[in-house]
Amino acid sequence: MAAKKKNKLVLESSISMKKSGVNPFLDLIRNERVFLSIVLLGFVASAIFLNNFRVAMWIGFGFAAYSAIANDSIQTIGTFIGSNLKRKWYHLWLFIGGIFLITVTASYIIFDGDVSWQRLASMTKDGRELFPHPSSFNYLQIAAPIVLLIITRMKMPVSTTILLLSSFSVQADGITKMLMKSVGGYGIAFVASILVWTTMNTLIKKYFSKRKPRKGWVTAQWIISGLLWAVWIMQDAANIAVYLPRQLSIGEFLGFSLFIFFGLGFLFYQRGDRIQEIVSEKTKISDVRAATLVDLVYALIMIYHLIDSTIPMSTTWVFLGLLGGREIAMNYMRNKKGNRHTTKALRVAGKDIMYAFIGLVISILLAMGGNEDIRREVMSILGF
Repeated sequence: MAAKKKNKLVLESSISMKKSGVNPFLDLIRNERVFLSIVLLGFVASAIFLNNFRVAMWIGFGFAAYSAIANDSIQTIGTFIGSNLKRKWYHLWLFIGGIFLITVTASYIIFDGDVSWQRLASMTKDGRELFPHPSSFNYLQIAAPIVLLIITRMKMPVSTTILLLSSFSVQADGITKMLMKSVGGYGIAFVASILVWTTMNTLIKKYFSKRKPRKGWVTAQWIISGLLWAVWIMQDAANIAVYLPRQLSIGEFLGFSLFIFFGLGFLFYQRGDRIQEIVSEKTKISDVRAATLVDLVYALIMIYHLIDSTIPMSTTWVFLGLLGGREIAMNYMRNKKGNRHTTKALRVAGKDIMYAFIGLVISILLAMGGNEDIRREVMSILGF
């Protein structure tokens, strides 16, 4: 009887919704009207100002900066946000924003106007710049960060580096080098995190589960988070600076740095926005000690790749490898009623890999659509 009554209520509710004109698609548009308006405005503005080089350059930069901040920066400050939810958002912003200003200013001074820490200085075998500043933009180069913005809104952790820089590479070899370095980064992070969390599982369970964190952990987390954030900027500032001249004037540098600084403030005000859920869904990531350990391992891997070469790499893939390996190790070491919990962890890691692969496919398609040389090389590789 209860089941029949429940089915009747569901049916009546469905009929009521149809009569009232409720449409899930219209509800989506209504709920996302501000975001959709920004996206539409971006696509239209990109088309209108495409032939105005200076305006197109700053439009591309603006959307690249916002999308990179909303997507990639969560890798490094996501655990920081998740474990400091009780603190005022502007305290976190001023700390992280201050480190950003110091890091890009140091690059600007050391490398004579270059804010990318030489990530865009890689050369081809024949002596050309691998990621030159174009003399003119094509539509897909300007629209690429808007596409990234849409993907971010869907909570898909895709590679900003591969998606944005692929359109600027003069050879398919540039995409291949980024991809190989990124895949290697994922593998190193995945294996390292499994080893770390499997080895330290007993210690973590003993001290993290039953004891509250001491004040020293908060200090350690802020220091390590700051280090990780600075190293991330050294790797990923190239994704935003690729739209701007390789040597910035004082005015261009101020536009670059202050736009991102206040963009970070908006991100902290939103507490990470939707992409933060990629971090929050992981096991016990809100514990300051767990967050500190994640950031420490991540920082060490990033430092290694920073020293290894100047080829840009996907920090997203490294981050997913780190969290995926950690999730598998922690769930494997758990034992509840004799069952292992690796299936859930593998599902979470697999979903992240799938999203990263989707982002890779989109990146290559955008690069092929906007770059004839890349299109010719990729088609040749595919045998066409």
